[in-house]
Amino acid sequence: MTFLTIDAISKSYGPTPALDTIDMRIEAGGRTAIVGPSGSGKTTLLRIIAGFETPDSGALVLDGRALAGNGALVPAHKRGIGIVSQDGALFPHLTVADNIGFGLAKKAADRNQRIAELMEMVELDGIMAARRPHQLSGGQQQRVALARALALKPRLMLLDEPFSALDTGLRDTMRRTVARVLRAAGATAILVTHDQAEALSFADQVAVLRQGRLVQFGPPRALYGKPRDRETATFLGEAILLDADIVPGRAECILGSLAVEPGSKTGQATIMLRPEQIRLTTAVAGSEPDGPCGRIDDVEFGGGDCTVLVRIDRTDRAMPDFLSIKCVGFEIPGPGDLVRISVHGPAHVLAD
Repeated sequence: MTFLTIDAISKSYGPTPALDTIDMRIEAGGRTAIVGPSGSGKTTLLRIIAGFETPDSGALVLDGRALAGNGALVPAHKRGIGIVSQDGALFPHLTVADNIGFGLAKKAADRNQRIAELMEMVELDGIMAARRPHQLSGGQQQRVALARALALKPRLMLLDEPFSALDTGLRDTMRRTVARVLRAAGATAILVTHDQAEALSFADQVAVLRQGRLVQFGPPRALYGKPRDRETATFLGEAILLDADIVPGRAECILGSLAVEPGSKTGQATIMLRPEQIRLTTAVAGSEPDGPCGRIDDVEFGGGDCTVLVRIDRTDRAMPDFLSIKCVGFEIPGPGDLVRISVHGPAHVLAD
C-alpha cells in the first residue's frame, strides 16, 4: 500500500531549479534511500517532506492526508514525522533521558518506562540515562537521537545523512542497528545519503537524483544490475563500460561474444559489467588460452580487494585497451602474467 505519494514536486531557488517534477511512491513500512551527487536536490526533497520547505508545484500526500499542494500546507510540527540529522542535534544541557523524553509529557505516568524501553531498543545501557551528550561517543549520540525521534511513534522517519560523521566500522554497525530498530518499530523511513554502498545495503528501494531530476527508482539490486545510463552505473559502484555491437541475445566486444538480456536494443551501444562478473585465470606457460586473454600490466594491492590493470592487445587497433578489474587478494596474478578473461552472467546494455 502506498504510504507516501510524491506527485510532480518541483522547487526552484530564484532562477536555479532544485527539483524538477519528482514522482515517487513509497510503501508503508519500507526503507527508501535517496542518493545523488552534491547539488542533485536530495536534501531539498527531504526538507519538503519534513515541512521545512514549500514546493513551488506538485503535491505531497502522507497516508491519505495532503501535506502540501492542492491548497494544503501542513506545518512541520503537525506532520507526525521524525527526523534524525547528521549531528544528532541533541540538547547539550539535558541528560540522555531528558533528550529522549523531550517530546513526551513530563507528568505522564509511563514516561520513565517509555524512555527505558527506547534506550533498550537502541541498545543504550540504562546507566547512561543521567549522562550529558558531551559524555557520549558519536555512535551513542546518534542512538539517543534515534530514540528521541521514535519516542512519539512517528508515521514517517527521515534520516539526513545520520552516519556520515562516524568512523567506517561504527557507521556500518549503526546502519544495521538503525535498520533493525526501524523494522521492529514498523516505521517507514527515508534515508538521504551520498554513500552508495550505504544506500544499497540499507534500503529496499533506491531513488537516484541528478540535477534535480529523478533518474531511476526501484529495488537496489535492479538499479545496481541494470542502471539506466553510464552516470548511474558508475555512481552506484565499480563498473566496466565497453563499446559493443549488439545483435539479438549477444554483444560483440573486446571480451568476445557476451550474453545480454533478452529484448536488448541492437546496434552500437555501451555495455556494463560489474567487477564481480569477471574472473582472471593465469594461463599455463607455453599454452594458448582458450577465449579472450590479456596481460597483467599493474597490480594495486589493497588487502582483501586488489585492483588489476589488464592490457588487451588488439589486432584491429594500434593501441591496446586496458581494463581495471577488482580481484580477491589471494587470487591475484602478478605483473606480466598472461591471463584468460571469463565473464559470468549477462552484460547489461545501457539505454543512454
